Amino acid sequence: MQSIKTKLKVNNQQKTILAKHAGVARHAYNWGLATCISEYEQTKKRPSAITLHKRLVAEVKSINPWYDQVSKCAPQQALRDLERAFKNFLTIPQRGFPQFKKKGKKDSFYLEGSIKICQGNKIKLPRIGIVKTYEILPSVPVKNVRISKRANNWYISFKYDNEPTHTAKKRDVIGVDVGINTLATCSDGTPNAHPKAYQQAKKRLTRYQRRVNKKKFGSVNRAKAVKRLAILHKKVADIRADKLHQLTTWLAKNHSTIVIEDLNVSGMLKKRCDPATTSVAPGSAPRHHKLASAIADCGFYEFKGQLTYKCEWLGSELVIADRFYPSSQICSHCGHQQKMPLSVRTYECSACGFTADRDFNAAVNLENYVSQ
Repeated sequence: MQSIKTKLKVNNQQKTILAKHAGVARHAYNWGLATCISEYEQTKKRPSAITLHKRLVAEVKSINPWYDQVSKCAPQQALRDLERAFKNFLTIPQRGFPQFKKKGKKDSFYLEGSIKICQGNKIKLPRIGIVKTYEILPSVPVKNVRISKRANNWYISFKYDNEPTHTAKKRDVIGVDVGINTLATCSDGTPNAHPKAYQQAKKRLTRYQRRVNKKKFGSVNRAKAVKRLAILHKKVADIRADKLHQLTTWLAKNHSTIVIEDLNVSGMLKKRCDPATTSVAPGSAPRHHKLASAIADCGFYEFKGQLTYKCEWLGSELVIADRFYPSSQICSHCGHQQKMPLSVRTYECSACGFTADRDFNAAVNLENYVSQ
């Protein structure tokens, strides 16, 4: 299965009907959550999604005529999402208790039924009609879609069957070392510059956030300021995602075997330095906070996942080196191993005198990892 998510080109009338669908889905979710909490307090049992939907039709839909203005799939799927949220809470330790949804925050809804893609960039949706997109859609059958709102824009996403396409490879094995200064250094010498989208927009983000805090809560001006801030956050995320997609597609399309490190990204973001040995200037951020911010700006958490499914699509093999493999400490020329502090950016071998960039030396060692 392959998925696609694209922006919708909607008019004011379509924006209204989309907002109604999202509002009904949110109302059904919040009603279901309140009902589950009340039922559990009384009977120590939680009703299923099917039971909640029957009660919704009998108790809520009959007294709220605006439920009939939208597709029945929106509230029905919202109750299914609530049931999945409870199951995740009980089975996955990292997931918290389901929370009530707020208007304007992650608005979305689900549709299924008579959905058809027509004329390239148009899609026909039940109860909404024909909606245009900004890009050509694949001519495939679509069973269901998810429509969501982000930074005042509406997006549609769906999945479809897609056969893997194996491409001709230009290189057999390549090692890739991801870093902060350079997003990825390849063993063939190809550099991939880091866009540093968050670092470039940090001052504007701070200024926009300060404007939001100064506005009166619930006012029109505050809503405008929040919208402006959300648009800038979305721009930063889009720049980071676009660079990662370009890099991972190029790697999977042109190389038979790709070797990367198994980075502990969550541990790197939580890493703390010893306050007894670290001096911090007054009014400045600690060094570990700057390092964590730079790591988060790189998007390492998406790099491995994108390579995994793109290698399957394009007929490549992804090899993940052991987390404790010392790729930065081994000399790629003679195999000598020595300590390499993070502040040292040039590898100088004490045994053979070989000198190379730290990241490039690590990338060559990763390429040699498959032959060991």
